[in-house]
Amino acid sequence: MEPYKEKLHFASDYMAGAHPKVLEALVRTNDLSTPGYGEDLFCRSAEKQILEACGCPEGEVHFLMGGTQTNAVVIDALLLSYQGVIAAETGHVSVHEAGAIEYGGHKVLCVPQEAGKLSAESVRREIRAYREDANREHMVMPGMVYLSQPTEYGTLYSLAELTEISTVCHENGLYLYIDGARLAYALAAPENDVTLRDLAALSDAFYIGGTKCGALFGEALVLPKKNLIPHFFSILKQHGALLAKGRLLGVQFGALFEDGLYERIGVPAICSARRIREKLEERGYSIPFRSFTNQIFVVLEDRLLQQLVARVEYGFMEKADETHTMIRLATAWSTTEEQTRAFLRLLDR
Repeated sequence: MEPYKEKLHFASDYMAGAHPKVLEALVRTNDLSTPGYGEDLFCRSAEKQILEACGCPEGEVHFLMGGTQTNAVVIDALLLSYQGVIAAETGHVSVHEAGAIEYGGHKVLCVPQEAGKLSAESVRREIRAYREDANREHMVMPGMVYLSQPTEYGTLYSLAELTEISTVCHENGLYLYIDGARLAYALAAPENDVTLRDLAALSDAFYIGGTKCGALFGEALVLPKKNLIPHFFSILKQHGALLAKGRLLGVQFGALFEDGLYERIGVPAICSARRIREKLEERGYSIPFRSFTNQIFVVLEDRLLQQLVARVEYGFMEKADETHTMIRLATAWSTTEEQTRAFLRLLDR
C-alpha cells in the first residue's frame, strides 16, 4: 500500500506511546522495589535534574499524572475560597477541561485574547475592573493568572511579554501559573526566546508536560520557591492525584532530562509542522493565525473535509461559517519523515 493511502495520525500529540529512552528506563528499573508515593530515589533524582535545568535548586518538583489534574490541583491549592483565576477565553482551563476548575470551587475569569495570548494590559484591566467595582465584595476576586506556553493555538509568548505579565501579577499580589503541557515544542521552536530558567524566574508555579512530550503519562510541577504550598503531599492525596507507584513518573522524567533530551525532543515535530504549514500556504489554504510550534490550524471547506477524514485523523476546532470548518493538525515528537512526506503528497493530490 502506498504511504499516502494509509491513515495518517495528526489528531493530537499524545497518540504514540513513549520515547524509546523512556521505555528503556522503565524496563531497566521494572524489577526493582521502591517506596511509594514519589518517596523513591528515582523521583528525587529527577527532581534534582529538573531543578538544575530550571536554575532553581532550592525549589520543589511534584509529579502528577495529567494536565487537567495538575491545573485543578494547583489552582485549588493556591487560591483562597473567594478567588478566581484569570485566563484567556481560549485557554485550556476555560474551554477544554469540562469545568474542572469551577468544580473545585474557583471561577475562571475569561478575558479577550489575541492569537490565544493574554496581554499584560488585559490582565491589568481585569484587576482594575474588580478593584473599582463598588460591589466587589460580592464578586470573585482575581487571585491568579493562568496561561500556557505554547498557547492553545500553538502560539508563543515572548520573554518580553511574559516578563510584563509577571510584573503586573506580582505588583498586584496575584500568582502567575504557567501550563506547559506542550512545553517541549515551545523549547524546540527556533522563534522561542523563553527558557526553563525564565519560566522559573517569572512564575510562581509551572509544569513541564510529559504526556504530550515523550512520556507514557505524567507532568512535572515546578515550584521555584520551596514551601509555596504547605502540606502539598496531603493536598495531592485529597485530590486523588497521588500515584502509589510514583517511581513510574520519576523514572520517565529522569530519562527525559538525561543529557538535555527534553529540550530536543520536540524538534521533529517542529520541522514537520513547518513543512506542512508551508505546503498549506503554498496551496492557498486559509491559515487563521501563525503558530511556530507543533499545532497547525487551517480552515477548509466541509466538502474537502469529507475527503480528508478517510485518510487523516485531525482535531475539530470550530465552525468558521456554514460551509467551512477550522481544524487542527498536530505533529509530535514521534512524527516520522515518512508520515510527513505522505501528508504532503496527499495535499498535492
